[in-house]
Amino acid sequence: MNELTKAIGELKRQKNAIILAHYYQMGEIQDIADYVGDSLALAQWAAKTEADIIVMCGVHFMGETAKILSPGKKVLVPDLAAGCSLADSCPADRFERFVNDHPGYTVISYVNTTAAVKALTDVVVTSTNARQIVESFPEDEKIIFGPDRNLGNYINSVTGRQMLLWDGACHVHEQFSVEKIVELKAEYPDALVLAHPECKGALLRLADVVGSTAALLKYAVARPEHTYIVATESGILHEMRKKCPQTLFIPAPPNDSTCACNECNFMRLNTLEKLYDCLKNESPEITVDPAVAMRAVKPIERMLELSEALGL
Repeated sequence: MNELTKAIGELKRQKNAIILAHYYQMGEIQDIADYVGDSLALAQWAAKTEADIIVMCGVHFMGETAKILSPGKKVLVPDLAAGCSLADSCPADRFERFVNDHPGYTVISYVNTTAAVKALTDVVVTSTNARQIVESFPEDEKIIFGPDRNLGNYINSVTGRQMLLWDGACHVHEQFSVEKIVELKAEYPDALVLAHPECKGALLRLADVVGSTAALLKYAVARPEHTYIVATESGILHEMRKKCPQTLFIPAPPNDSTCACNECNFMRLNTLEKLYDCLKNESPEITVDPAVAMRAVKPIERMLELSEALGL
């Protein structure tokens, strides 16, 4: 353990802080975190922690979600600039006009949205629970789903629904190269393709398994004898390789021919140095307008209740 890691641990103990990290963080941050998980797990941990300070090592909307669920806690993020292209693709003012133009629709929003968009929403979902929550509504329910068109199209395809989709997408999952994955399959004919449902439909049709980050990890851990081509942000490979050191995990490449794996530049803004500084200085701190938070907490809590009822 290096000196910086020790210093972070000491600050955490002094301040009764908890470090939450998403699977897409750098490995050294995942290793120092108290809990590592996908968006659903991070929300669940943020809702129940007894810590005084939550340090969210992820992106901005994750910090907002933690603050909304734990308004009495101080929520810190190592870098306020760690945003999300998917959340940015759905500005609240435009989404509100879209919702108002379609009265009588139930609004389901992906967790990768700002607090202001969540405040316009009936129920929030993550990639772990989106299909099950959609299916909990009557088949003839009129639903707006936003902002990820790829996830929405996937759910429509597997459920037979005809949800009205907002036209947004994640820049990381949009960039995977179908052609290069086909080439990898030729090189590793026995490899299984694991794909996140934020990927484009053409890639999902190539996949052997489609699921959330946590679901893909769980699948691989249960079947370590296979070789895997992994089509989601490459940070998940750290946990996959830790849990299955004997398994070959191959990152699916993006269209950029100079890169062998696909990384989220926002997630990579967080570093151990910034984590130390934010704990030491208790800054940057996430704040959410109380009026927005009062509306946004309801669809998040509904998601958590439905997830518990569905056993997720």
